[in-house]
Amino acid sequence: MAACEFIDKCPFFNDKLDGKQVEVDELKAKYCKDNNLNCARYMVANALGKEKMPPNLYPHEKDRAYQVIAEG
Repeated sequence: MAACEFIDKCPFFNDKLDGKQVEVDELKAKYCKDNNLNCARYMVANALGKEKMPPNLYPHEKDRAYQVIAEG
């Protein structure tokens, strides 16, 4: 799969999120560069638009993404 189309402006990919101790490089490789369809941020952006994106949502937080989308 190709890299995510939001990669250039994604706050997560461009190291603009703070507060969580996660393996950022692994998440970037897994979600941003390989399979963005499983990315929580990508899911919210596609379902609701980038303006509805929680600023601190990480790619692996799919349960949280489902909640955001449901509350949409």
